[in-house]
Amino acid sequence: MNDLSDLNDSPAEILSGALARALDGVPPTRAAQAVERLIASYRGRTPTDAPILRDRADVAAYAAYRMPATFEAVRSALTALADAAPEGWAPGSQVDVGGGTGAAVWAAAATWEGERPVTVLDWAEPALALGRELAEAAPRLRSTQWRRSRIGVALTLDGADLVTVSYVLKELTEADRRSVVDAAAAAATQAVVIVEPGTPDGYARIIEARDRLIAAGYRVAAPCPHSAACPIEPGTDWCHFSARVSRSSLHRQVKGGSLAYEDEKFSYVAATRFDPVPPAGRVIRRPQIRKGQVLLDLCEAEERLSRVTVTKRHGPLYRAARDTDWGDAWPPRSEG
Repeated sequence: MNDLSDLNDSPAEILSGALARALDGVPPTRAAQAVERLIASYRGRTPTDAPILRDRADVAAYAAYRMPATFEAVRSALTALADAAPEGWAPGSQVDVGGGTGAAVWAAAATWEGERPVTVLDWAEPALALGRELAEAAPRLRSTQWRRSRIGVALTLDGADLVTVSYVLKELTEADRRSVVDAAAAAATQAVVIVEPGTPDGYARIIEARDRLIAAGYRVAAPCPHSAACPIEPGTDWCHFSARVSRSSLHRQVKGGSLAYEDEKFSYVAATRFDPVPPAGRVIRRPQIRKGQVLLDLCEAEERLSRVTVTKRHGPLYRAARDTDWGDAWPPRSEG
């Protein structure tokens, strides 16, 4: 993981410290109440064309509640993109659509070294203001441009190597969703990454976006090992993944609970204009580790779902299987 400051802290640690400073002065009860209202708003089924985040207290509570999870989910998606890209590839610029306080910007900075021009677009000015403030903690993010923009049919984007759209489509009408995906496809010169909650509805939005990106000439780099139709029969299951999120005392304060971690479920698609090198298969369920064997559920390049059993007699491959996680490529490239 790449450092974002002159210290040896990880991006997640730097972000955690910045979030704690941002929430300083907001009474715990006020923050908890804001989180409860925001959860109800985001879980609602009616899309909104007005900002859900209303003021600084809302934004600070939202950021403490959601940014660590969004950061980890987007970083997982970007890591999969990086693994499928040609060796040494990195985006030279990024536009983050509906980025709010900038979790996807932090995730990109944690995935690729070096500085790059970055623009975050959002319709909530308080979120942009806090995002700008948080970015001051990370030298490589201080030049980020934070711009207010209506995210919908009227959206226009400047060109960028990488366009990210994370946890945004659920908030939009059907027409706005199509327009945002099409705008991202038109603006990206190399890659588009879209992340949504790991629910059946979130997966359905990802599949819709995936189809539009393919129709626009993109190739799927991840999570799918192919650009053909998803082999999951509609209505029977959904493709999603999980990212482990460390829960700081600040996070527990605004969200409740006592565990030191939580698992963020998400669905995503990473698509490229260049030819990616996707894995032969992707682990699409949590591996089942049993005595002397590991069961892996895969989506394979042959456009099918399968289950493979790896046993001790497979030697190094068995040891690799025991270390394999949900969402990982299979087999490991070194074992392919």
